[in-house]
Amino acid sequence: MLKRVIHEHKQSLVDFFFRTTTMNYLFTSESVSEGHPDKVSDQISDAILDNMLAQDPQAHVACETLCTTGQVVIAGEVSCNGWVDIQQIARKTIADIGYTKAEYKFEAESCGILTALHAQSQDINMGVSRAKEEEQGAGDQGMMFGYATDETDNYMPLTLDLAHTLVYTLARIRKEGQQMTYLRPDSKSQVTIEYDEHNRPVRIDTIVLSTQHDRFRTGAGLPCGEEVTPEMIKKDIIDILLPRVATRDSRYSHLLHEFLADKNAKLLVNPTGNFVIGGPHGDTGLTGRKIIVDTYGGRGAHGGGAFSGKDPSKVDRSAAYAARWIAKHLVAAGVAHEALVQVSYAIGVAEPVSLYVNTYGTAQVALSDAEIAKVVGQLFDLRPAAIIRDLKLTQPIYEETAKYGHVGRTNEVVTKTFFDADGKPYTREVELFTWEKLDRLEQVKKAFKL
Repeated sequence: MLKRVIHEHKQSLVDFFFRTTTMNYLFTSESVSEGHPDKVSDQISDAILDNMLAQDPQAHVACETLCTTGQVVIAGEVSCNGWVDIQQIARKTIADIGYTKAEYKFEAESCGILTALHAQSQDINMGVSRAKEEEQGAGDQGMMFGYATDETDNYMPLTLDLAHTLVYTLARIRKEGQQMTYLRPDSKSQVTIEYDEHNRPVRIDTIVLSTQHDRFRTGAGLPCGEEVTPEMIKKDIIDILLPRVATRDSRYSHLLHEFLADKNAKLLVNPTGNFVIGGPHGDTGLTGRKIIVDTYGGRGAHGGGAFSGKDPSKVDRSAAYAARWIAKHLVAAGVAHEALVQVSYAIGVAEPVSLYVNTYGTAQVALSDAEIAKVVGQLFDLRPAAIIRDLKLTQPIYEETAKYGHVGRTNEVVTKTFFDADGKPYTREVELFTWEKLDRLEQVKKAFKL
């Protein structure tokens, strides 16, 4: 009997121990740049999706991309009342990332592009489409998670937020072309932070940063600025990148300054010593292979479904965004310091199978997590059609999500350019990252009497 109880509550016991230990602990998250091969694949898939949604907001798209040396393979199922130039979209996406030199062995103008897109399965479409829009069924079964924490201003884990900021800022430096001119598109970061017994970040313990670079060049007679050595790269990370990150976001400034002054802190730059071969030439890229980078860096949970290349009828994407929207509201409203939200579906069924909330013992209201979930279910309509309507998910807004995380981003209205069947450009004004808005905050506060 005791064995069965322990087995059934094993995860809860692990969570309880992890969060009630009196010792400080270390937690790590990683991120990758837009030039990472998996992210190249994600961006191509989402760029194709955006161009289809720009012509047909009701397009159904499931687009997968593979990238390797000199080759891109695009496959999947689509239903779209419009025509898009798949090759042109893929090449533009690759060029925008920065793969524009033949020496990278993967270059926008010369790489081969094989397209194997075909019509969506009628069996799936029959389960999704309904005469009444609000009765639209889920595009697949599965469980989706959303998470939020108050340890940062954007309600994201600090480890992941800092990891994203490092590679994002490094890419900005590369594209500006004024400093660190030896940088190539592929890079990765990993941040380990020490937390105290109250789960508050107290110091940065380790930063790992691997960046693709030009071949090392040293010696007399080289033109000014061409010398590239491992020592130079590490020095530039310390002197250029980290101060810029600290200046960009005050949340990190004191931690980064303390990190640079801490003799026990560890900064590991290109630990193998050499990172010339990278991108799709160094490692084959696949759509959907960076789902933890895309979400919460290992905090909270993940249901296993990838996002990129999928239109919003796929609850893998839309319901995960909705769960983040809810979790962020719960934390921002003061219901809890930390919240995990799970929602699950059956294919072809509109109403969720289940709704779950876990506040990890940080709830600030006199309700159990199950009672909090019941209130959430009354406040938020989690049928697929309602999610799509409330978060405006038929807009072409997805390419921006395919780099530096799908959550924790800035909600903003931008103008994007697309191309019609004749290759002529046209623009659309769209609202990005709608699931990051706190537009239901007063309703949530009222419902929980806050």
